[in-house]
Amino acid sequence: MKFTKMEGLGNDYVYVNCFEERVENPSELSIKISDRHFGIGSDGLILIKPSDIADFTMEMYNADGSQSEMCGNGIRCVGKYVYDYGLTDKEDITVETLAGIKYLKLFVEDGKVSKVTVNMGAPILEPKKVPVNISMLPAGLDMVKDYPINVDGKVYNTTCVSMGNPHSVVFIDDTDTFPLEEIGPKFENHEFFPRKVNAEFLQIVDRNYAKMRVWERGSGETLACGTGTCASVVAAVLNGLTDDEVTVKLLGGELLIKWDRDENVVYMTGPAKVVFDGVIEV
Repeated sequence: MKFTKMEGLGNDYVYVNCFEERVENPSELSIKISDRHFGIGSDGLILIKPSDIADFTMEMYNADGSQSEMCGNGIRCVGKYVYDYGLTDKEDITVETLAGIKYLKLFVEDGKVSKVTVNMGAPILEPKKVPVNISMLPAGLDMVKDYPINVDGKVYNTTCVSMGNPHSVVFIDDTDTFPLEEIGPKFENHEFFPRKVNAEFLQIVDRNYAKMRVWERGSGETLACGTGTCASVVAAVLNGLTDDEVTVKLLGGELLIKWDRDENVVYMTGPAKVVFDGVIEV
């Protein structure tokens, strides 16, 4: 099977062109190829497929084989792949995901895509749609904002946002010293989150700049998470901590996030890169 390994800010996936290749068991394949010792090494598997309602379909699986609705860094790489590998000559494309159709603007330099802006759609704030366990909330609460939850004996204030997948955003003083490997799994598997959760820990530097670390459900700590960065900026704006346009520094680099409050749409701009092409026996 031919594949291409790509990364957006170090959030790396194995991409398979399903216009040419056939994948029988993507969940099992994702576990196999994601292993960084015995496989290719990645945060998961992304399949690029035809779509009846958009230009392409993106189907993604985490390193543990579980399927996710969307990945911001992953979809930027889909945009680069379909242009650079000749599946389209358009610089504005649509991609079908489990989180709906996403709209991508491709920035082309010397015949190759260098960065991509993704219309990530409207943030979802309604608790049952994020989702969170509404039986643990006061009746009538319209959003989970700066809400205290007990995680392993310590209270954290979380703001919960879905960008097609669930996110819990917590504001902290210092991302460098935060014990993410200890705390991240406890957030992911907390009873407050019925479909598990991606946990983002955000340090506000100023009103237009922040630092973030992320624990992704099914993958652990990753170098970047596009949907998580979008959710974090939405949470920061809701809590009055930043302006509507913020550059966020992740372990893998920087993303520019803008929440257009008039349109109620979040835009994400960042790079996408090819690491290598290869062939693997499956």
